[in-house]
Amino acid sequence: MAVTSTGRFLEWEGCFNVRELGGLGGVAPGAAVRADALDRLTARGWTTLAAHGIRTVVDLRGDDEVGPDRAPRPPGLTTVRIPLDGIEHRDFWDHWWGTPGFATPAYFRPFLTRFPDRVAAVATAIADAPPGGVAFHCGLGRDRTGIIALVLLRLAGASPEEVADDHALSEPRVRAMYAAQGRPYDSAEIDTYLAGLGTTAHALARDAAAGLDAGPYLRAAGMDAGVLRRLEGRLRGR
Repeated sequence: MAVTSTGRFLEWEGCFNVRELGGLGGVAPGAAVRADALDRLTARGWTTLAAHGIRTVVDLRGDDEVGPDRAPRPPGLTTVRIPLDGIEHRDFWDHWWGTPGFATPAYFRPFLTRFPDRVAAVATAIADAPPGGVAFHCGLGRDRTGIIALVLLRLAGASPEEVADDHALSEPRVRAMYAAQGRPYDSAEIDTYLAGLGTTAHALARDAAAGLDAGPYLRAAGMDAGVLRRLEGRLRGR
């Protein structure tokens, strides 16, 4: 069955922001895919996902974000839910929640510092997934998914610039998603926030990636050396 794609973007009917990590750093095509909420997939979308070789879905959303699937998931697909945010940790979220910075990579480095255990839990789920590709997603496929993509890409040898370029690909897709859903998307507050910091979203993503040595980070977060080797092997298609 043919897999429909545009560059690294994958056209899975029902979603807007799905793309391969394959081709960045040492990531093998088909090993890992980042996405927006996969429960919006149509039956055709699920069929295309399965045809791409995806056998595991890791859902990063909180309990309050999860709704019914638009169409049944394929048999043989494993779904793992690991809410990434840890919204109950008010020492962190009272600062970030509801701010324009939460929609930018400004919070990536603070999040990685505060929640290494949560990041490692997701990375372990990807390492230990059954054979086949893994798709991981949040709601928009931009922020939480962006944090996990950053860690995986750096582990696979992608440069900070590659990570930042990949992150930037989400913005037009998010705008298209809002438009299709009839929701307003006004980036003025985000633009003002970034201007106040004297930087850009691209620079923030690049700096967050440059500051992460992914292997030692995951080991310090409690990931076993064997699990880390499995994760590296999976990303490289071994």
